[in-house]
Amino acid sequence: MLYNLLKLSHVLAIIIWIGGMFFAHFFLRPVAQEVLPPPERQRLMHGVLGRFFQFILALATWAVVSGAWMIGRVAKDTVQSGGQFQMPVVWMVMAALGLLMWAIFGHIRFALYKRLTQAVSGGDWPAGGAVLAQIKNWVAVNLTLGFIIIVVVYLL
Repeated sequence: MLYNLLKLSHVLAIIIWIGGMFFAHFFLRPVAQEVLPPPERQRLMHGVLGRFFQFILALATWAVVSGAWMIGRVAKDTVQSGGQFQMPVVWMVMAALGLLMWAIFGHIRFALYKRLTQAVSGGDWPAGGAVLAQIKNWVAVNLTLGFIIIVVVYLL
């Protein structure tokens, strides 16, 4: 039962993380770019991303911790029952790409978002626009990795 609850919370965390990136990347950002001038757009994106990143920091960390715990639990149960644990390739791909996504999120949250905060608070709209473009690119990378993980998990 505990394993199933961990797996459920793991999957829900990932759904929220990927869904939030998808929404921001394909819907919020383009519309904000179309209808708002740079100062208002950057203030909006700064506020939205700040709230999103705060929540996703906990969820992404939980996804990594719960994933590692589930792998460890299966390995422990296998060894205790006399078997030899060999992690499936799908799990290896999921874990490696998931850790990469987590690291990229860390870069976005702790480096790029910090630069965006400085640009917005200083009214440096060209710098803010450049940082938002970098965030957009890294979010696209993370979305791609997330979709690859989903494809690997469900097709292999």
